[in-house]
Amino acid sequence: MRSGGWQPTRLIRASIVLHGLALLLVIVAPGQWRWALAAVLANHLLLMLLGLWPRSHWLGPNWTRLPAAASARNEIALTIDDGPDPVVTPQVLDLLDRYAVRATFFCIGDKAARYPDLCLEIVRRGHAVENHSQRHRHYFSLLSHVGIRRELQAAQDTLATVTGQRPLFFRAPAGLRNPLLDPVLSSLGLRLASWSVRGFDTRVGDPARVSSSLLRGLRAGAIFLLHDGNAARTPRGTPVILEVLPTVLAAASAAHLRFVTLRQASL
Repeated sequence: MRSGGWQPTRLIRASIVLHGLALLLVIVAPGQWRWALAAVLANHLLLMLLGLWPRSHWLGPNWTRLPAAASARNEIALTIDDGPDPVVTPQVLDLLDRYAVRATFFCIGDKAARYPDLCLEIVRRGHAVENHSQRHRHYFSLLSHVGIRRELQAAQDTLATVTGQRPLFFRAPAGLRNPLLDPVLSSLGLRLASWSVRGFDTRVGDPARVSSSLLRGLRAGAIFLLHDGNAARTPRGTPVILEVLPTVLAAASAAHLRFVTLRQASL
């Protein structure tokens, strides 16, 4: 859990100062308002672009790799998004059992409420359920402070009620966010987690391509991203994750890497 209250990054502090200076310039020299406006707009453009970069640290703390101590223990993390899915998730759980692997499932609150027994089964098998927002809105990064807090708090309450455990991590829908997210995370005691490597398995239906992308990032401390919800299908109709997982898990085992949940990695 994050403690000590919200601490803005250097960029956010600089942005606040810039807005103050721009306002002061308009008050002292009204004729220079165009320069003040241009500076503010350029700053907002920069913040927007950084929000479109899921692995950025400029807007606040962001787990793109496991902590150094976990890397030193040869640990890696498998994270699975957009579930639970009544067809795919049970098969994923069976595969993870076969390889004795623990994963972190970033679940959508509405889906968890629809399939509570499936969420409970995830936890019962030793995996972690974390916050992926209540509704997975495509415009999440455009929400206000109030809207973001409502989405995250609703998911916190839903997932805690369903599983009996309050999430400790949050992943933004599609990884996109804005500067208003970090203060909300701090107030809710959540950590932002993105990923080290992904295979775009919601769009790519070729298991070989997805596996190749993931295996290029196979190293201690890596955070892998796959999807049980919204999973792309192979030409035969099989969810890509089901054909990719055995390859990735076997390769990690051969490299003497051990999968842990994000919670375990933070200890």
